[in-house]
Amino acid sequence: MNALDLSIHGSVVSSVTHGFARRAIDLVIATAAAIVFAPLMLVIALALLLDGGRPIFFSQTRVGAGGQPFRIYKFRKFAVRCDPDGLALTMAGDSRLTTIGRFLALTKFDELPQLWNVFRGEMAIVGPRPESLVFADCFRGGFEAVLRYKPGLLGPAQVLFRHEANLYPRSADPLLFYREVLFPAKARIDLSYYPQRTIGADIMWMMRSFLAVVGLVSPPPIDPGSPPIGM
Repeated sequence: MNALDLSIHGSVVSSVTHGFARRAIDLVIATAAAIVFAPLMLVIALALLLDGGRPIFFSQTRVGAGGQPFRIYKFRKFAVRCDPDGLALTMAGDSRLTTIGRFLALTKFDELPQLWNVFRGEMAIVGPRPESLVFADCFRGGFEAVLRYKPGLLGPAQVLFRHEANLYPRSADPLLFYREVLFPAKARIDLSYYPQRTIGADIMWMMRSFLAVVGLVSPPPIDPGSPPIGM
């Protein structure tokens, strides 16, 4: 299955929900964030250019709302020489990470270019994380309902799985572990939260995300096999 095949899920996927008010909030917050973080993004871009040269940005096709593919943008975390078709996951101590890349992975500042995806309407500020095409076939058995919601920069699963790279057992196949354990755990959290979300709750998760980035709040320990944490 690829992203284009997801349209076969019919009404389960096609009834994408977001709303005018949330879209307006997305644009206001994305504009404010772009202004506030513009100096930081310029510094990151210059550091990447001096450290390894171009490309500064990493772009990849992801699964969007309704199963529609779109191009996501990030600051490059890996060395320029790395195979773009390598492992689709970032692991703890990943040898592909540059010095700057490790800082970006820790702070999540590599995600800042996705403000452009928010402006384009492909992403929201709060929503499920968009999966790469490698994991498009995971959206089945009820999990395709996640695709009713516009993918986002922030959200419950992003906060609770902030240190996801540390969850992989050393003896496990990372792709298999993600498919069978981590993806279902995050999807259950998404399906627990988004069907009854409120704008107030979204704002709360924005604040929790910001506090997690600056280190004032740590996400609780996660057992991927446990039931969804109450939202």
